[in-house]
Amino acid sequence: MTLLEPTPAQTLGPFFGHALPFPRGGEVAPAGHPDTITVHGHLYDGTGAAVPDALVEFWQAGPSGSLAGAPGTLRRDRASGVPLGRDGAEFTGFARVAADGGGHYSLRTLAPGPTARRTAPHLAVCVLARGLFGPLHTRLYLPSPRLAADPLLASLPPERAATLIAVPETGDRARHHSYRFDIRLQGGGENDRAGEETVFLDFRHPGNAL
Repeated sequence: MTLLEPTPAQTLGPFFGHALPFPRGGEVAPAGHPDTITVHGHLYDGTGAAVPDALVEFWQAGPSGSLAGAPGTLRRDRASGVPLGRDGAEFTGFARVAADGGGHYSLRTLAPGPTARRTAPHLAVCVLARGLFGPLHTRLYLPSPRLAADPLLASLPPERAATLIAVPETGDRARHHSYRFDIRLQGGGENDRAGEETVFLDFRHPGNAL
């Protein structure tokens, strides 16, 4: 019997730094809005190394709690078809942000308001990166008294729930309502430099839907 060599492993494509990002994809808040907040952070793998060439999508309610959003995120030039990005005036509730070579992303948005659901106000987060067989889904909560009653956070050990809560920044950035939210794709093992792995949600179970 002839033994065949194994097929070489290949990273799943496509790679996300091409075509999917659009101009001002992380600028969800209308230009000049007084309640603008900034959320930024890094993506890390299980060794603590930065994850470049990734996309992070955010979906959220508006400050009033409305999930309707607004059109206009993917405007194109009518003559050339070139993406123009946002009009800078409407809150759409959607962002798609490309991580840079150091795994850093930044989002400028408005804090989500409470909806009719039981969950505390949050941003739904979707991570796409090379080497993943599909998108990873998680949540981003801003610090709030409402967190104590959130069913998802209440079901997690404190150290795991903390991976879903953005950290207010101090110093000069605090004047601009800035928050840090790092996403760790793996972690939690002994001597793991990446720290605690971010909690990810499995949509195959209806109870975990955002």
